[in-house]
Amino acid sequence: MGTGENLLERVQASLGAQALETGMAHGILVLQITAESLVPVAGRLKQEFGFDLFLDVTATDWPQRRPRFDVVYHFYSARDFVRVRLKTQVEETDPTVDTLVPLYGSARYMERECHEMYGIRFRGNDDLRPLLLYEGFVGHPLRKDYPKQREQPLVPYRDVKP
Repeated sequence: MGTGENLLERVQASLGAQALETGMAHGILVLQITAESLVPVAGRLKQEFGFDLFLDVTATDWPQRRPRFDVVYHFYSARDFVRVRLKTQVEETDPTVDTLVPLYGSARYMERECHEMYGIRFRGNDDLRPLLLYEGFVGHPLRKDYPKQREQPLVPYRDVKP
């Protein structure tokens, strides 16, 4: 067994009690956690276990389920060459989790994209402006109930001076 597998076993042994569920998927340790434990668990992954890269945050939309959204985070250890996935659930009525910007500066932009596409709010991220869509775009296009044929409002071009 390589050092990567040993690390995942140590993470599971140490953080498993804080997780609602643990398991392996495609060689990645998956920890299902509460939204309240997100920042402490991510902090321990970084400081104690060397998960120094925050790879991404996205969401999964389950319109018929309560809570409706999974917010999914991926971390990588450049030392041990392994990944960990954290998953937490949020309700449609308040799709909010705490930001990871204090731990990983790159979270600022990834959280903006997740907010834009799914409407997940990141408490503490003070800049959730759109990255991929234009200001004035209505809705969250990766939600499963977003109407594909929806027309967006016209937004006037800004005056550009040569």
